[in-house]
Amino acid sequence: IKVTMVITYLLLMAGKSSHLWLLETALIGQLNHVRVVDGSRTFNEAIVGPTVKKAVSAHAVVGSKGQDVNGNHASEGCLQMSSKTSRSDRVAIEPGVPRETDEFCKTGRYNLSPSIFFCATPPDDGNLCRYYKHDANFCYKLPDNVTYEEGALIEPLSVGIHACRRAGVTLGSKVLICGAGPIGLVSLLIAKAMGAAQVVITDLSAPRLEKAKEIGADFAVQIKSESPEEVAHLVEQALGCMPDITVECTGAQAAIQTGIYATRSGGTLVLVGLGPEMVTLPIVNAAVREVDIRGVFRYCNTWPMAIAMLASKKVNVQPLVTHRFPLEKAMEAFEATKKGLGIKIMLKCDPSDQNP
Repeated sequence: IKVTMVITYLLLMAGKSSHLWLLETALIGQLNHVRVVDGSRTFNEAIVGPTVKKAVSAHAVVGSKGQDVNGNHASEGCLQMSSKTSRSDRVAIEPGVPRETDEFCKTGRYNLSPSIFFCATPPDDGNLCRYYKHDANFCYKLPDNVTYEEGALIEPLSVGIHACRRAGVTLGSKVLICGAGPIGLVSLLIAKAMGAAQVVITDLSAPRLEKAKEIGADFAVQIKSESPEEVAHLVEQALGCMPDITVECTGAQAAIQTGIYATRSGGTLVLVGLGPEMVTLPIVNAAVREVDIRGVFRYCNTWPMAIAMLASKKVNVQPLVTHRFPLEKAMEAFEATKKGLGIKIMLKCDPSDQNP
């Protein structure tokens, strides 16, 4: 079953986060508004690859062979009915849809399926277009008290949920988050919502650390020229102990090294950030102290929890949206994103709502 939807908002991810590569490869996220229109129309005025590539200085989409449609963060309005949705329903879409019922799907880890469809991951087109058709099983109704901008942030929130689940964050956990970019900040929000007693966050940027403290970080450590071991010591000083869990959101070799040195013996380090394919790590240090190192790839089974957290106000994502642009200023929005300005940049695509 496919559901046709209409887009009105586009979310751009800015900053030096673990997901900066999404910008550099023109995989841009978005928020789509609900509007009841002629249900016979499926899509129109799609924003295709070349337009986005020009906006990000001709960086190509990885694996692209043509004019790919980008976009993979969406909440949208249904135009056609299905057994699960009604016309005019507001829904958030999960961009990853299994193509087959393989061993990973049967065990609930469909994000690991090698044949999965995923928006804006070539050869699969994304949903950066006014009308979009998506599997109804991966469309989730939004409660009335969840705003359009909050809906745009369900995808990054899902990254934080999956990371914190993989890490085992629970009541009383003491958590280190490496990186105060968008994914680090949503991981902070989720860790707190899941019951973490104390969270310390590290970054090079003082303004980003200030934002982290604004949204709930207990401690912020600005990295200057310290070695990974020295940063780990600063983290221990801030917390008064070594953290049980480290959520690494940068992909930088030094940050992963810090994560190993900082995590207490028997603790867990999860790798959310994607950096170089090969890195040098103090693996013996992790081995002899039984520090579990776990990978994180996208997410699975997270949309209902993210929506529930937004609806119950357990998390507040509004402070993360720092810029808003009307559609006619799209190039300015792309340039602002490319320069790393702000945290989240919203491009409004609804022709009837173009006020910043």
